[in-house]
Amino acid sequence: MTISTEIDVHQYRKPEFKIDELFVRRWSPRAMSGQSVPDKDLMRLFEAARWAPSASNEQPWRFIYAKKGTKYWDEFFDLVAEGNKRWCRNAAVLMVIISKIRFTKYDAENRTHSFSAGSAFENLQLQATNLGLIVHPFSGFDENKAAKVLDVPKEYYVNIMVAIGMPGKIDDLEEKDRKREFPSDRMKLNELIFEGKFNGK
Repeated sequence: MTISTEIDVHQYRKPEFKIDELFVRRWSPRAMSGQSVPDKDLMRLFEAARWAPSASNEQPWRFIYAKKGTKYWDEFFDLVAEGNKRWCRNAAVLMVIISKIRFTKYDAENRTHSFSAGSAFENLQLQATNLGLIVHPFSGFDENKAAKVLDVPKEYYVNIMVAIGMPGKIDDLEEKDRKREFPSDRMKLNELIFEGKFNGK
């Protein structure tokens, strides 16, 4: 059986220019074993996220998480959409990322709060890739219910939910999920970058 982290990413991804292998190896599998993630490794993910850039160094991101087997797990799992519960049940950790909408240092909207939270998440996922862990973000959850159940203050925005776990066997996924368990490719650079003016789609 193939383990999710054993897939040869180069079969699916070919960079146009030479970059660090970490960026190519980073992807979001669903196959997790159900085994717990050591606390020290989980904290290393949060530590990596802590060093992300943000406007005025506000660090507006916050991570709310539950480990499987704890009193919080069921509340988090109940937030997940049915289609994602199929594979999320084998996660070791479920997490919701929120971000503060207004600046703390002065009274103004922080219109880049979600951008900063995304940067922090990317740090977290790259660190997880280096540790051989699975990290899969998803929008298929009830964000309004999350705000209530997790006591999220109104000045924070609920961005996304994330499953974290140890690598699992792809064959253990349901057929629908097995079919999409591979590293996705990316658009070509000439579709993404424009000098001077935007002239794309």
